Amino acid sequence: MRLNVFGLAGLIGIAACVNAVNQPNVVYIFADDMAYETIAAHGMLDIDTPNLDTLAERGASFTHAYNMGSWSGAVCMASRKMLNTGQFVWRAETADLKTLVAENKMWSQRMQQAGYRTYMTGKWHVSTKADKIFNVAQNVRAGMPNQTPEGYDRPKDAADYATGWKPWDPQHGGYWKGGKHWSEIVADDSVAFLATAAQEDQPFFMYLAFNAPHDPRQAPKEYVERYPLDRIKMPENFLPEYPHASAICGKRLRDEKLMPYPRTEFSVKINRQEYFAIITHMDDQIGRILAALEATGKADNTYIVFTADHGLAVGHHGLVGKQNMYDHSVRVPFLVVGPNVKAGSKIDAPIYLQDVVPTVLELAGAPVDGVDFKSLMPLLNNQQGGHYDAIYGAYLDRQRMVTKGDWKLITYPKIGVERLFNLKKDPNEMNDLVNNPEYALKLSELRAALSDVSQSMADPLLAEATAKPTRKSR
Repeated sequence: MRLNVFGLAGLIGIAACVNAVNQPNVVYIFADDMAYETIAAHGMLDIDTPNLDTLAERGASFTHAYNMGSWSGAVCMASRKMLNTGQFVWRAETADLKTLVAENKMWSQRMQQAGYRTYMTGKWHVSTKADKIFNVAQNVRAGMPNQTPEGYDRPKDAADYATGWKPWDPQHGGYWKGGKHWSEIVADDSVAFLATAAQEDQPFFMYLAFNAPHDPRQAPKEYVERYPLDRIKMPENFLPEYPHASAICGKRLRDEKLMPYPRTEFSVKINRQEYFAIITHMDDQIGRILAALEATGKADNTYIVFTADHGLAVGHHGLVGKQNMYDHSVRVPFLVVGPNVKAGSKIDAPIYLQDVVPTVLELAGAPVDGVDFKSLMPLLNNQQGGHYDAIYGAYLDRQRMVTKGDWKLITYPKIGVERLFNLKKDPNEMNDLVNNPEYALKLSELRAALSDVSQSMADPLLAEATAKPTRKSR
């Protein structure tokens, strides 16, 4: 009996070892506030992102990846809670993290169950401790780098800029707090972990969360100088002021206070200059991580996923932040590199960025029970053309969106305003067709699609609308 038990244990150990060898490693790289347009390989902006361009060349680019929305002005917090729980927006809002952690249902815990060593560094912004659910968590940042009063309402003009806040000045803290830029620390931590992982047989899952390019958009001076203002093009859909700004998010919302009203060409160009600079600086740090991965000898059995928690306006439509339903704010880059992923491929099927969760769990052989999002493996394997029939978006009780095919409907329930766009003909969402009788049938179709997807999401606005007549009848 003793020999049989030891023999069985040996067989289990061998099986586990074989499984570990076959399981791919996963490097998940996550940016904050990074719009789809800000990767040069996508051909939309004059910006330097050579390392992200290389990932796009080596793998698949999902051209229509979306964030589902937020119950909070801190859209990144909602996006990350959806990501780590795998739950759709309104389920994620009410999810009890203590229970999920106790049941080992967080993304990283599921990976551990599948035999992975899990690692995290950078921005967390989820209301449970990262070191409780990752094997190793280093330099965890609770939220955004600190802003200072000087970082808001700027620059008013060239004279104001000359004497005002500068992104390379360490006296304002932010990314410079602690003496070294936070993006460089994420790279330092990642490189060190990979050096250790190179000596181990256990597969690894890395969750590398840059704070960049969230404001304060700080980068070394040489990166800012790579973008002289004559290199910065104004967004085609620039407006001095968005006509519904007060209703949809509030002109005094923190993000919207970063630039003065009315928006000017100068203030937009300076803010975009700093946005591009911190992205290019982050790209260089990603290059360091990719080089370290190659040095492990394990790159061929590693999936790399790069995305962001949402996009950002920075002057589009007269807006600055992400608290809107336009593509510049809800659409993000999404790159996948790995075994059998077709190099240079583009996948146009609409997805949610949180679809990365069941995708990675499937690759790892980890449990997916309770996960709402869909695996991308059928799309990566070219087994299906579609994924979601319609993409849903929400911000508090002030905005709703549905994107279906070439069309998008945005609604502002508080003020009874709708906006209808043909994204194929009008990718910058400048030509509102909602009052054009030629598109009355399309408007009805999109309204029905929004109603259907809202019901499937258990949208609280539906419950509120149902409850109102009851209250009035009393």
